[in-house]
Amino acid sequence: MIKKIIKIFAIEVLALYIVNQFVSGLFFGEGIKTFLIASFALGVAAYLVRPIVNLLILPLNLITFGLFRWLSSAVALYLVTLVVNQFKIERFFFPGYENIWFSIPRIEVGGFLAIILFSFTLSILTSILNWIFK
Repeated sequence: MIKKIIKIFAIEVLALYIVNQFVSGLFFGEGIKTFLIASFALGVAAYLVRPIVNLLILPLNLITFGLFRWLSSAVALYLVTLVVNQFKIERFFFPGYENIWFSIPRIEVGGFLAIILFSFTLSILTSILNWIFK
């Protein structure tokens, strides 16, 4: 049980750090202190809130084969922005990426759509990290 909680917290810290490095728009008022508090709150939300939300949207997830699983991450992330005062999502800004095989365009949005894009990004990254550290 304790190992599972520590693993969730570690994955949330790592995912939030990686997302913050590649996408800007997250604001941590007191720097590393706020980052750690927000990561801890996100870990608690991942452990407590996500299963409840996943249960509530179970019919939608069954119909779409899990496509709306990121919705639980959006609710958890929104709750963290409400609980941690110094943690804000101002905008979602990705400068874009291009190489010889593919191109990802520049993305910049604000408001509720920024929370959705950050939660979608965090959801994908935490799924990958959970798969790696399984």
